[in-house]
Amino acid sequence: MYGVLIVDDEEPVLDSFAYMLETRRADFALVGKARSGYEAIQLIHELRPDLVFMDINIPGMDGIEVIADVHLKFPGTVFILSTAYERFDLAQRAIPLGIFAYLVKPVSKKTFLSTLDAAQAALDKRDPPLTERAGDLAERQFLKETIWKEMGVAEWERCRELFSLHSDKGIVCLIELESGQARWCAEIAAKLAFRHRCLFTLHLNRGLYLIPEDVDRDALLALLGELIKDTVPESLFSAYAAGRVHQGTELFLSGSEALEDLKRKKNSADLQVRERLRIIQLRRMMRISALEELRKLFITLWEEIFASYGFIVAKAKMAAIFTLLLDDAAGCYSGHSEIELPFAPAEEIMPIANLADWADWSLQAFNTVHALVAARRSGQFPLPLVKAVEFINEHYAEQLQLSSAAEAASVSTAYLSRLFSEHLCTSFVEYLTELRVEEAERLIRESRMSIKQIAFSVGYQDPNYFGKIFRKATGLPPTMYAAANRAEALGSSEKDGL
Repeated sequence: MYGVLIVDDEEPVLDSFAYMLETRRADFALVGKARSGYEAIQLIHELRPDLVFMDINIPGMDGIEVIADVHLKFPGTVFILSTAYERFDLAQRAIPLGIFAYLVKPVSKKTFLSTLDAAQAALDKRDPPLTERAGDLAERQFLKETIWKEMGVAEWERCRELFSLHSDKGIVCLIELESGQARWCAEIAAKLAFRHRCLFTLHLNRGLYLIPEDVDRDALLALLGELIKDTVPESLFSAYAAGRVHQGTELFLSGSEALEDLKRKKNSADLQVRERLRIIQLRRMMRISALEELRKLFITLWEEIFASYGFIVAKAKMAAIFTLLLDDAAGCYSGHSEIELPFAPAEEIMPIANLADWADWSLQAFNTVHALVAARRSGQFPLPLVKAVEFINEHYAEQLQLSSAAEAASVSTAYLSRLFSEHLCTSFVEYLTELRVEEAERLIRESRMSIKQIAFSVGYQDPNYFGKIFRKATGLPPTMYAAANRAEALGSSEKDGL
């Protein structure tokens, strides 16, 4: 079976050719579609199709320019040109390139199928394709080895000619994903090829992209960010970076800069993930954990914030955190509340002059917030609610229903539901979910169990559903939460070893 690539910037043409190809011909398989000249070059190098339907009037390089760029590297590929107009000048340009056929759009089914028959006859007479083409090996070697060392002018000129690089400058970009690099990085490369000429390979589990153009680095990074957002699943943590534009003989500098930029961004991202995790953890644990445990978590949070940011920025972050904690304790910012706030975070925090004063003030303020939470939850709970909570705490890993808890408390489900709402400001389902997620977090931090095992241990029979619940509660999927905790543990062990 022969692989076919269709190149056209009109979706109806792409769909029509694909339909006729897939429904009428058993000897051909559609391997890809391209909508610009640069994307066509990229996909021809990646997919190595046997047959290419090439529109002439496409964005970027036109169809004939694309064929001129690649036909010597892929001599066995059959190219069929298509255009909306019959033009002798285009035919003249196509003749030296060995174009197999020339179609005028709209192309009838009869013409399309007869052209396929003729193309198949030509393909059947080809020499057997090599499993590895010299051009592909050379390009991979160029990206993985050559551009990482300083090149002489003569070597760079040979590379420019070999890989049809039309600029004397270039920039190296890197993308790192938690998983699925082969699929998602290749898809990003295909989309990137809409805008720029792009050489791509996977190197050390990263997507490596060489843009052989004198481009604006900031605009390129913004484009990469958009492509990652549109392509890569949100659950896969990603980091991307780029060097600066350099002369071709100094592309190794762009690669080194990209690596440094990637390292810096990963460190910053890890810091933000840890900070976010601790804030979420602290807010959730305020209602159910002992003061001493909460103090440790709070001190760890503010110590890392003050170690990672300037004093003024750190104070601003802590003012926001205290505002969240006060709202959790009194509901003062999320709705009407008759509770009078004990202090105004920003007004008291911003004038603090040094870290020692901050440590004294913050501990006292945290104790005040905790006392507010404790006072709110320490009212005389009705006995049925106490019994229901005790039952849930003991049986959360089972397939619990509100009716089971109501039966244990000897009340109706409607009455128990009202007790949860009035006294705990939550629902049965929310309380159970919070308890399960809290235990799942503990297991991720303290055990070597798999995410699937943890899901079963806290009462979820479907690990995928558990993942959605966990992400909704913590803001992170379980795999990323585990990775962040591993990174934190590694950082702590490295500090201990110093």
